Amino acid sequence: MSNHIPEITLNDGLTLPVVGLGTYLLKGSAGVQSILSAINMGYRLIDSAYNYENEGTVGEAIRRASIPREQLRITSKLPGRYQTYDKAVTTIQESLYRANLEYFDLYLIHWPLPRQDTYVEAWQALIDAKKWGLIRSIGVCNFLPEHIERLKKETGVLPSVNQIELHPFFNQAEQRKWHEENGITTQSWSPLARANQLLQNETIGQIAKRHKKSISQVILRWHYQLGAISIPKSASAVRQLENISIFDFSLDETEMKLIYTLTRPDGRINNQNPAIYEEF
Repeated sequence: MSNHIPEITLNDGLTLPVVGLGTYLLKGSAGVQSILSAINMGYRLIDSAYNYENEGTVGEAIRRASIPREQLRITSKLPGRYQTYDKAVTTIQESLYRANLEYFDLYLIHWPLPRQDTYVEAWQALIDAKKWGLIRSIGVCNFLPEHIERLKKETGVLPSVNQIELHPFFNQAEQRKWHEENGITTQSWSPLARANQLLQNETIGQIAKRHKKSISQVILRWHYQLGAISIPKSASAVRQLENISIFDFSLDETEMKLIYTLTRPDGRINNQNPAIYEEF
């Protein structure tokens, strides 16, 4: 079984599907089966991180999959405790060993940690790892424009992707506009907000009823029409299929605006403000 997912071309030429699989908490043999299910369903973008402690699980699923490695896009992320240059280089290598992969398609700095003030040297490590063939495309997570501007000023290299918290309760309008103006692709983590409250929202529920779709499908379609790549996590084959069955309908301008109005100043799930947040 295969489902075609449209792709976006990044500023360095790499293509990524517009919907991927988040793998947070997918571990061990059950995690392998969930990731295999997604790949068989048509997913080609698999998002992981050093801090998820499941790079080995992702690698094992890739090994067992019938899809050629070059058709997949595998992401991992550098944790804050290894942001110095030497530690970053070693961590990238260690992650590849864990996953039993020769390269990552996309590798991101997980958080800027401005108080620590080492994200620029970590970024230089990613730049060099890309030159060495360990990474195909480099990006960041949770970086504010000021952090990215500093990367450009001090290294001359902009990220291809910034993965940020993005969902209808926190639509990141200014950040997304800045990304667009600077040629950076937006990825959405927790696109469904990890919250039953959003999945029970009456406004989105009415739109879903109109289209004969689930609330999750409407939200993921909203991300797609914003131009963002979403990475919903699901261990369920039924939900995995549902999450990529969003390309046979579209939201009109009124519906997009209605969802847009749901954003809140305090809409972050866990109040993780990148200006001050210290990653675990």
